[in-house]
Amino acid sequence: QVQLVESGGGLVQPGGSLRLSCAASGSIVSIYAMGWYRQAPGKQRDLVAAITSSGRTNYADSVKGRFTISRDNAKNTVSLQMNSLKPEDTAVYYCNADLFELRVGRRDYWGQGTQVTVSS
Repeated sequence: QVQLVESGGGLVQPGGSLRLSCAASGSIVSIYAMGWYRQAPGKQRDLVAAITSSGRTNYADSVKGRFTISRDNAKNTVSLQMNSLKPEDTAVYYCNADLFELRVGRRDYWGQGTQVTVSS
């Protein structure tokens, strides 16, 4: 069994910063990629940023230059530093891991989600 536990969401004013963190634990053999997605009310869940085990990153155009994803392979953690936040960044943010689980194989796991609200 694998779990992804997120932390760091909250309420912030426009222009402010937040840092999200996600820790993966359990019967993990290896993690191929980790990332963050977000879902606003009434909208689909979209990729925000992702990072591979080698450190290659991918960002949504809407967050390029403002958000930075990082990863600690030894600790199975991924973080998202969010700067210059805008009201349109308001959403539930979900951590995702594409990993190989012991006795199961390759699977996709999701965290429970953390609310980010950008408002004055």
